[in-house]
Amino acid sequence: MAAEKDLQIADGGGKKKKIIIIAAAVVLLGGGAGGYFMLSGSDAPPPAAVEGEAAAAAEPAAEGAATGEAGAVSMGTALYVSMPRPFVFNVPGASRDRLVQIKAQLLVRGQSNEELAKQHIPLIESSMLKTFSMANADDLITAAGKDTLKALTLKNVQDALTAVAGSTVVEEVLFTGFVMQ
Repeated sequence: MAAEKDLQIADGGGKKKKIIIIAAAVVLLGGGAGGYFMLSGSDAPPPAAVEGEAAAAAEPAAEGAATGEAGAVSMGTALYVSMPRPFVFNVPGASRDRLVQIKAQLLVRGQSNEELAKQHIPLIESSMLKTFSMANADDLITAAGKDTLKALTLKNVQDALTAVAGSTVVEEVLFTGFVMQ
């Protein structure tokens, strides 16, 4: 009889363990599913926010047109032209040489400038590589050095495109990735 009581107690404990394990698994799965749905939501803003932004953007444009200013209206749509591959090059430094990888995109205005930029990608890559080869690792460590390199790259790209296409075409050079080892 005592042996039966021990067995019954052991059986009761096993059932409780199963229930606790199942409940914990359900809670974990529920938490994981909830986290997934919270973090994987749509990146698009709600429709009301889009309409509000469109109305806010239309007001300054209407005011500029009413006063005779054509600033943002005549500039055209901002388009981004990606360089087909990242730039990888060595730069000398005071203590040692470093390897740099830069991913770049070009900001252009209007469809015609986008087509011109895509047409002249080899020229743009060449002028960018020439500019990057003049860089120094000690300068590229600082944010100011990166900004200087970006400004010099923009100037050289615009000069090269002006000589060939007759206009600057590129408004800004953007570094979308910058790694230095």
